[in-house]
Amino acid sequence: MKIIIVGYGEMFRALITGVMRTPNEIVGVFLHDNVLKSPLNKFFSDLLSPSDDYNFIRTLKLHEIKARSVNSPEFINAVKELKADIILTGSWSEKFSAQTINSPKIACINLHPSLLPKYRGPNPYLQTILHNEKKTGITFHLMDINYDTGSILHQAEVKILDNDTGLSLKNKCCNVAMNEVRLLLNKLPYKIKNQKSQNEKEATYYHHISIAESILNFKKETALEIDRRIRALAPWMNCHIVYKNEFFTFKHHKICKEKYSKEPATIVKKNKNSVFIVCKDGKTIKFGDLQVKRPMSKVISGLYLRNIKVNEKAE
Repeated sequence: MKIIIVGYGEMFRALITGVMRTPNEIVGVFLHDNVLKSPLNKFFSDLLSPSDDYNFIRTLKLHEIKARSVNSPEFINAVKELKADIILTGSWSEKFSAQTINSPKIACINLHPSLLPKYRGPNPYLQTILHNEKKTGITFHLMDINYDTGSILHQAEVKILDNDTGLSLKNKCCNVAMNEVRLLLNKLPYKIKNQKSQNEKEATYYHHISIAESILNFKKETALEIDRRIRALAPWMNCHIVYKNEFFTFKHHKICKEKYSKEPATIVKKNKNSVFIVCKDGKTIKFGDLQVKRPMSKVISGLYLRNIKVNEKAE
């Protein structure tokens, strides 16, 4: 089969690697930079500071489709001229039009990194950790005009460990997708014939997380819940501690064995650049290498840290 791969980032590169290990032919790739940048901007970017994706496809000598959108006439014409059987998508921001979805000979297939219909939306890595799931997975599904709602062709599970971050879970899903895409393509006619409609009663959808959700709330969340929030948001967003209207970031954290009868959010211990804060359940978390979120933070953080007082509260 002739395949066009659309996407960006680690999942895009994982799909390319997986497809290249099959007898199928990648006849074209479409990079997300074409949507984000003007043709002139992309030209100079590729020349002077090429992205990882561009370097990857250039090394493999893959044909890059030039267009401004997956829904543009230029892209749709390219699909037809290349006689593509499949469009395979791994990470994308645009909603595909019906015309684009119908442009390949066989199907337009999306790879979503969750076990659909659960965790539809832009960042299921983050959300599955945040919601204390013990497993997630990947789903190859037929595309329709809505996000993540098409019939399921193939799924594979991925375990979520207690120390997983959003990044480590993403890497695991990409590795699984690299292998599973081969199984999908080897049995594609059978998979399409036996496609499974998603059960809308089981569907969940989560939007992009907001900046407000990166602020730790010791009065409302237990130590384990705060730990999950920190791990889930990494590496996309740093979590923050607020103390006297100042925002502090930290490089590492650890749930301590000690429990305190102090009110949640109380700072019970402090050393040079670490603080210990009580959570909703009485357990404490040590936050290390604190820095105030201000210009020249590395220079002035020491001054702000000296002003943090034991037995006072984070906000």
